[in-house]
Amino acid sequence: MAKGLGNIMKQAQQMQQRMARVQQELEARQVEASAGGGMVTAVVTGKMQLVSLKIEKDVVDPEDVDMLQDLVSAAVNEALKKSQEMMQEEMGKVTGGMNLPGLF
Repeated sequence: MAKGLGNIMKQAQQMQQRMARVQQELEARQVEASAGGGMVTAVVTGKMQLVSLKIEKDVVDPEDVDMLQDLVSAAVNEALKKSQEMMQEEMGKVTGGMNLPGLF
């Protein structure tokens, strides 16, 4: 029984190391999303951090700030969603599809 428990602990430690490596890799990966037909583009890391926001000059209208705010929100939210999906997919590979609460 003790040998079996030691094996389980070793497997858990290996999974933890793989997860840490994937998290580091995700930090370097980026996803991009745009809104308004590419008028606003957001780039987010795999750690869900906004690294770039591009706004085309044509969409900047001082008379319609609300539209610009909506486009920025839409692009950033879509990029964050893609980042989260990428993280879940990569972590799912490590955990073999097991749903481990609190990991991501």
